[in-house]
Amino acid sequence: MALILANDGIDKQAEQQLAELGHEIDTNKYEGEELLTRLAQVDCVIVRSATKIRDPQVDAGAAGRLRLIIRGGVGLDNINVDYAESKGIKVRNTPAASSSAVAELVLGHMLTVARHIGEANVTMRQGKWLKKQYSGTEIAGKKLGLIGFGRIANSLAVKCLALGMDVMFTDILDLHCEVCPQVELERVLAESDYVSIHIPFEGGPPLIGKREIDMMKDGVFIINCARGGIVDEDALVDAIEAGKVKGAALDVFREEPLTNQRLIQCDKISLTPHIGAATVEAQARIGDVIVDLVKELL
Repeated sequence: MALILANDGIDKQAEQQLAELGHEIDTNKYEGEELLTRLAQVDCVIVRSATKIRDPQVDAGAAGRLRLIIRGGVGLDNINVDYAESKGIKVRNTPAASSSAVAELVLGHMLTVARHIGEANVTMRQGKWLKKQYSGTEIAGKKLGLIGFGRIANSLAVKCLALGMDVMFTDILDLHCEVCPQVELERVLAESDYVSIHIPFEGGPPLIGKREIDMMKDGVFIINCARGGIVDEDALVDAIEAGKVKGAALDVFREEPLTNQRLIQCDKISLTPHIGAATVEAQARIGDVIVDLVKELL
């Protein structure tokens, strides 16, 4: 049977199911030259966002027995998909398994910045009682603008509509949605009280920079739990310091782990360490999909 490397870990139940199918699972973490060596020895590698499968990793695997790369999650920006497939290596992901988990994190961030939960949690532990300082706003009745309308944005829209928000979205595709309207990007930027980003990113200049932030209404909240690099981090901090943006929430960053001290020191930004899919339930669903992919393709 197959030798499978789960370089970023795997749900325990899925690991057990794969073992029961007769596969050997390696859950050790390899980096650098050790990863290149190991990729030549395995039939399948399972990664999350931490492990990057670029041309050298693909070449190492193709020179050996690697037949399948599985991304446990949505985005494939950490894998050179076209190059891998040109070498005869199949690439798959688990796009539907973590949608609700990521949508819930976005919603949690929205409530956090609206009600100063993150700031108050820190200052309370410093012995400060800043009750009058933390007058927040309610999300009911506010406008949520979604940039991109895939599975995660769709799930978020349903949750926010249930909480009384007005929701609109923009997307490069012409989509039909019965519960919220599709509008131009410029309208999302100009009218939204909350702007939440749900698009892929393959590098290059940020898609949300100073120009786009200047188009937003004063006092806007910006949330990015999609991909690091989509939002110009320094332009975001500049806008918060200038009073243009009231607050922001980020789960993804241009460099991970986070090194941008301006983000770290800005108490108007709610920060989490790329944990969108990090729920017990989402990881179990991802594991189920991985098992099905292995059954189908190996």
